[in-house]
Amino acid sequence: MKFELKAKDPLSKARAGKLTTDHGVIETPIFMPVGTVGTVKGVHQRELKDDINPDIILGNTYHLYLRPQTHVLEKAGGLHKFMNWDRNILTDSGGYQVYSLSANRKIKEEGVKFKSHIDGSYHTFTPENVMEIQRTIGADIIMAFDECTPYPCDYNYAKRSMHMTHRWLDRCINHLDKTPLKYGYDQAFFPIVQGSTYKDLRKQSAEYIANSGAVGNAIGGLSVGEPAEEMYAMTDVVCAILPEDKPRYLMGVGTPINILENIALGVDMFDCVMPTRNARNGMLFTAHGSINIKNLKWAEDFSPIDEMGITFVDTEYSKAYLRHLFTVNELLGKQIATIHNLGFYLWLVREARKHILAGDFYQWKEKMVKQMDNRL
Repeated sequence: MKFELKAKDPLSKARAGKLTTDHGVIETPIFMPVGTVGTVKGVHQRELKDDINPDIILGNTYHLYLRPQTHVLEKAGGLHKFMNWDRNILTDSGGYQVYSLSANRKIKEEGVKFKSHIDGSYHTFTPENVMEIQRTIGADIIMAFDECTPYPCDYNYAKRSMHMTHRWLDRCINHLDKTPLKYGYDQAFFPIVQGSTYKDLRKQSAEYIANSGAVGNAIGGLSVGEPAEEMYAMTDVVCAILPEDKPRYLMGVGTPINILENIALGVDMFDCVMPTRNARNGMLFTAHGSINIKNLKWAEDFSPIDEMGITFVDTEYSKAYLRHLFTVNELLGKQIATIHNLGFYLWLVREARKHILAGDFYQWKEKMVKQMDNRL
């Protein structure tokens, strides 16, 4: 994997970059649609490619390990071939899913024993076998196994957890060195900064991660319920330490406003279920604010979903029609809303990139944040 910095914004820490892997170029800043189980929910690969057009999507180690299981993916030749996707894929390590199973898991130094949410069967994730699982899934970018702490989190717990995440990182690196590639293309490995919302821990963790010498780095354990200001403060601390010549990935973030504010702090890569999950609940994001399409006010609004026309659904359907689809619980409504939201997120990061290259990102960002904060 190769990363080149193309431009920096004069009034913020925003950067435009170019990341190249064996599956193609990723222009940053980038948003990665979440394809948890080998599908971005409700979207055909053709629509994903032609209309939403991301350079990279995300898959989930925990879910893919449980279903369809790694032996099926290996037989298929990896996730790219299994789902017919010829662009980049990133897999998270399953650490976040294990964190969210708090009632059904035990964390020890060796790894995490957890109960499947599907059939109650027991499984163990260790830094070593998570590296093997990700080798088999075959993503272009794979993540270190970490523990994601909850919010709020006791200082001593956050400190113990962070040190264990660092020890797990060393085990991941040692094991990767012994684990051959499976499908003839390279896999880039990103470690993850932890430390909850404690500045001293975040600094310590960022330094440890920076010293590991990986080709890219991630920031985890944010967007787990803490106020946005705390998220921005932690991101700022970490981005000041992580190497400038390597991509920075903020995991699980966030709203369109969160994304722009974190781009301004020096983050290059984002993923979040928000555009797809909120779409399925009738929440649309636009450049002028958010729309709850289920509201009665749209029942006779025959204007296009979004006059900006970022994707085909925006001008092909009206707000009244989309509201009707939600009212009758028609699946097409959820699909239309999902394509719209993902299209908007990709438009937003690409506009951000254009403004970074033009040197006026900060002014544009300030204007957009005000606009998008409206409820329409």
